[in-house]
Amino acid sequence: MTGQIIPPRSGTAFRLAEGQILTVTDVEGVQVADLLAYSAHDVREVVSNGRTIDYAETIRLTTGNVLYSNRSRPMLTIVEDTVGLHDFLLTPCSEATFRHFYPDQPVHRGCFGNLAEALEPFGIEPDDIPVAFNVFMNVPVRDDGTLTVEPPTSEAGDIIRLRAEMPLIIGLTACSAYSSNGGSFKPIRYSIAS
Repeated sequence: MTGQIIPPRSGTAFRLAEGQILTVTDVEGVQVADLLAYSAHDVREVVSNGRTIDYAETIRLTTGNVLYSNRSRPMLTIVEDTVGLHDFLLTPCSEATFRHFYPDQPVHRGCFGNLAEALEPFGIEPDDIPVAFNVFMNVPVRDDGTLTVEPPTSEAGDIIRLRAEMPLIIGLTACSAYSSNGGSFKPIRYSIAS
């Protein structure tokens, strides 16, 4: 399959025209990709986990679900999903995340730092980064409300396809956190089709 590779523990940003299809592929399996979306016309309009979960009435977003903006407008529709298990609760990992959860490991700037660098040319600042749609991330919620981060259930070649419902700026990573990726770091592939 053709497309662009995001190396392990890095990120990128790009434009996505209305109607284009973004395919995100877990190349080797058990790897998360943090995804952000901003309106290309006004980057203050950004993907919103609160609006999306509210309107979908579920935290299990998959084929047919829409990711909404903070202005309640559709941004992306999931048109195909071979995994069906993603997270939209947890914030992108950051230096603070590594200090908090991995005090014995080297500090990494994480997805937050990677997204901040990739999105800067589009006029998007670090404080403009919300909760990401964490593709392939496995965050079980227990009956008592507590969360855990488990290895993704995605296998090599698994995909999610999303259709842009407006012109967008996309931020996308190959996640850097140990727990999110089963303790190892692998690439993510993405491709764009009309």
